[in-house]
Amino acid sequence: MATNTELETISEISLKYPKRYKVLLLNDNYTSMEFVIDILMRIFHKGYDEAQNIMLQVHENGKGVCGVYTHEIAETKIAQVHQKARDNGFPLRAQMENE
Repeated sequence: MATNTELETISEISLKYPKRYKVLLLNDNYTSMEFVIDILMRIFHKGYDEAQNIMLQVHENGKGVCGVYTHEIAETKIAQVHQKARDNGFPLRAQMENE
């Protein structure tokens, strides 16, 4: 018994990458520069020199980019910053915005 089978092939595959978000630290008049560097090294895994550069950017420009992540990871990083700041008595804030 002979069967006729047709196969359809997809010639073009379209992949969508997840949206990415910049995580920003915001400047305030109370959080110490040393604490900001510590946050950048511990939570964002920056080396000392890069952390220091980002901290100066936050200090001089009012905000600085810590990294670019998917939405869920960005939310987690922000929550970690807020928790560590609260635990240490600092008002440091972080936010995310579209890349």
